Amino acid sequence: MSQPFFPASAASALLTAGTQPEPAITPAASSVGAPTDSAYRARAEAAAEKFEAFFVAEMLKQMRRSASVLAAEDSVFKNPVNRDMLDMTDTLVADSLAGQRAFGIADVILRQLLPERTVPESGLKFSGVPVARQAQGDGTGQIP
Repeated sequence: MSQPFFPASAASALLTAGTQPEPAITPAASSVGAPTDSAYRARAEAAAEKFEAFFVAEMLKQMRRSASVLAAEDSVFKNPVNRDMLDMTDTLVADSLAGQRAFGIADVILRQLLPERTVPESGLKFSGVPVARQAQGDGTGQIP
């Protein structure tokens, strides 16, 4: 009988030492009024920006593929060397746009990951009058 490659005593020592890897992004604070950790905020912002860059790059790549299908045989889009350069250009453009948060995808992700510290009263304004009657005036059918 051969000895195990990793002795049981070493395995149990690793498990009890608490050397578990830290998650990349931890959940946001559970209570609304609790402050958010600045390290968590920085990691969340970086991840949201990288996701926006990835999303925009994929969108640009799909647009290039569509253009290459419709392009003529002697077009820039048909040459494999140019295709590689255009892919690299698309990635750089996507990174630049994500850095400016031009599409707002990172902002939406951050609103989900980093909730506001105060609870807003209500996002909707309700006047009590149905919308159709508001458009028609006082409900008599005549527009004032």
